Amino acid sequence: MKVLITGASSGMGREMAKILADQYDQMVLVARDQNRLALLQQEIMTSHPAVNVTTVSLDLSNPEYCQQLHTMHPDVDLLINNAGFGDSGVFAERPLEKDLSMINTNVVALHVLTKLYLADMQARNSGHILNIGSIAGFMPGPLMATYYATKNYVVRLSEAIREELRRAKSKVKISVLCPGPVDTNFAKTADVKFNFHGVDSTKVARYAIQHLNQFYIVPTFTVRLARFAIGLLPTTWVARIVYNLQAKRQKTK
Repeated sequence: MKVLITGASSGMGREMAKILADQYDQMVLVARDQNRLALLQQEIMTSHPAVNVTTVSLDLSNPEYCQQLHTMHPDVDLLINNAGFGDSGVFAERPLEKDLSMINTNVVALHVLTKLYLADMQARNSGHILNIGSIAGFMPGPLMATYYATKNYVVRLSEAIREELRRAKSKVKISVLCPGPVDTNFAKTADVKFNFHGVDSTKVARYAIQHLNQFYIVPTFTVRLARFAIGLLPTTWVARIVYNLQAKRQKTK
């Protein structure tokens, strides 16, 4: 059994890799930081000597590298599309280059890998894809507009694929993990400061793995309640609420 995890060098990707070492005998860990990948590889192979751990250092914001990854490591049983990052600020004032890099990483890379590996899985009628979304995927996100939009894409793409698989009576599964703030390097990269502590990344990773049988995987009661409330409110109200929350976070940086 083989699992491939993108964004595996830190945060939830790293924690999922350590948890899944109990279940998979082949692991492909992908990220840009080769040094962190090597440390994780050593840690897993020390605790699980029977597991074959391969590391791949690639910048998945380049679609050609996504295709190379698929060529190098086909026949994956579980694909976890975890690579991604965020940014904050007024949309018109943020650097275009960073927006495009975020879209390429959060959307294009996930899209390419999902399409390529899904075709493989459908051909053999088995496999599972876990896309890492966010509670942000259910709402507009003023002051983090591009990031929220990318996560909306992840959620909607996953929902559409789920229905296609259902109609085809396929045994291939897809899930989308939609946490709230998680205690990872995300806040530093996105240049925001949350008003409350994020959930421990190990707990979120463990919850996700334990609930792979579900489509929407939403850790913590608070986030599940927030998702329910979002569905009841007009989009304009949600946008105003999110704007006020993001504005407070940026003032406390």
